[in-house]
Order: sequence, then structure tokens, then C-alpha cells
Amino acid sequence: MSRGNKAAAKEDVRGLSGPERAAVLMLSLGEEHSSPLWKLMDEDEIKEISQLMSNLGAVSASLVEKLMVDFVSQMSAGGSLLGSYESTERLLNKFLEQDKVSNIMEEIRGPAGRTMWDKLANVNETVLANYLKNEYPQTVAVVLSKIKPEHAARVLGAMPEEFALEVVQRMLRMESVQKDILDKVEKTLRVEFMSNLARTAKRDAHEHIAEIFNNFDRQTEGRFITALEERNRDSAERIKALMFTFEDLGKLDPGSIQTLLRHVEKDKLALALKGATDTLRDVFFSNMSERAGKILREDMEAMGPVRLKDVDEAQMRMVNVAKDLANKGEIMIANKQGEDELIY
Repeated sequence: MSRGNKAAAKEDVRGLSGPERAAVLMLSLGEEHSSPLWKLMDEDEIKEISQLMSNLGAVSASLVEKLMVDFVSQMSAGGSLLGSYESTERLLNKFLEQDKVSNIMEEIRGPAGRTMWDKLANVNETVLANYLKNEYPQTVAVVLSKIKPEHAARVLGAMPEEFALEVVQRMLRMESVQKDILDKVEKTLRVEFMSNLARTAKRDAHEHIAEIFNNFDRQTEGRFITALEERNRDSAERIKALMFTFEDLGKLDPGSIQTLLRHVEKDKLALALKGATDTLRDVFFSNMSERAGKILREDMEAMGPVRLKDVDEAQMRMVNVAKDLANKGEIMIANKQGEDELIY
């Protein structure tokens, strides 16, 4: 049972934790009276109380009255409350900036599900396994004991075998989990995992625009970038850093270049390299056999003058093939800052 259900079911105030009491009180105070209190809290406190508030459900008037002796006069005779995601969001919007409210509510909502364990059932097994493999085996054993067997099986299968076997051993030896331990694990998952998952799930608009710009021809791309630089230089620079261009193919490792060459039509390759810099041409030629390089040079010379539009299309074709190969895990594309490699 979630904390919200517990709050709705109990009539005994002593059965509620401090944060649960605060959630009921803040919701019942309403927008006007709660606003000064919210402003005194730090972000972690707001997140914790908002999380509980959004899951309160129906709260009986008698329980509210026991918690709010000083505020009974402000309540209606049938003073029951309904805590929901929507009512919580409306309340937070009254005193916090929209971006901050969106982040808090996105973290609260997380993957679909009312309880933390319901939410985990909707998290991709690979994502969950990658997070849990850095935790203690005993912690992982507790988590897997709380989710459905079929999901737990997929998560275990995505973990390193030795680690997964250690987790299984812990699960076999595990007796009933104490409530305080379970609460601690649940809180850690909520704060460290779900919040990060919510943030990474929200796609950055700059990434989306960079992909759109990648599909422009060279002249259109230049026109848009120049115009954007005049209006918002910071965004323009960020988009340029995220864009993967034909010139960036020169940064691929030799194995990746050779894989790319096997997947690009020879006529498209010749046309793309016809408009490439000498440095980039040398990168590709150095990854071919002497015979293949000679044939390609002859094909390029035989073309004579070519239209810039056709070159742009051929180069875009190579970039898209590279991205497709990266998505399949067949090549690696490094980011422009030279940090960790990124799969596009």
C-alpha cells in the first residue's frame, strides 16, 4: 500500500509520518495560505511533500480536522479533500516558476504507475539493469523481490552474469524485508533513479533542432544558422555542437570508417568525396585497399563538374547511413567535445 493510501485509510494521526502530515496540511491550507510556507522550503522538501500530496487520494474530514485544530474554522462542513496530480500541479504553479514545477511534477509522475514498484514495472529492463548493477547485490535483491517475476527475469538477464548470480543467491537467503529498509530502498530509487530517468527522458529541444538542421542542404543550413546566430548566439552554438555533419565522419575510428564504406553505394561515395576537403578524402582513401582507392579516384575524375546540390545529397546520405549504423551498434560516433562516445 502506498503512503497516500495509508494516509486516506487511517483515522489515527499517530499513524502518519511527518511528511504525510505536512502533505495533508499544505493541501488543506489552499493556495493563498500555503504559498508563504512553500517559499520557505528547499527543493528537496518541496519534492518530498509534493510526491506524497499527489498520491493522497481522498482524505476524510475528521482526519484533516485532527491535523488542523488551528484551521478548522477555515474549512467547510464537509471539508474533505482530494489530492491528485492535477490539483498539486495547480497549487505549485501559484508560487514556483513553470520550469521548476514541470521538473517536480515530471519527477513525481515518472513512468506510469501509482507506487514505486508499479513505476519500475514500466522501466525498460536494460535501463533498470544498468542502474542496479552499480548497487549492492543485497539492494538489488530487495528490488527484484518487489517487482513481477517476468520483469525481474529480464532485468537479471541484462546484468553481468556473475553479478546476477550473486543477486540470486541473496534472494534465496533473503527473509522478510524490514519496513525501514524497504522505505530506504524506495526513497533511494525515487530520488536517485526516477528523478534522473525523468530528466533524461525529456528530450532537449536543441537536439531535435540539430537533427532537423542535419537534413538541410548546405545553403539552407547556412542560412538558418546565420539567422539564428543573430537572434540567439548561445542556442546557435549549442545546436552546431550537437549537429553531426559530413566533416565529422573524419573523426570515426578506422574500423567504423571501413564499416561505413561497405554500406555506402560506390557512386554516392565518389560524389560525396568530390566535394570533400583533401584531408577528409585522405581519411577515406587510407582505409581502402590501393586498388579500391585507385578505382574511386578514376570514378571521381570521370564525373567532371558536378552540381553542389548533388554533392550535398550524397554527403547527407553518408551521414544518415553512419547514424543508422551507430543506432545498430555497428559503429561508434564520438561527440565533438571528445568526451564519452555517443550512440546516435
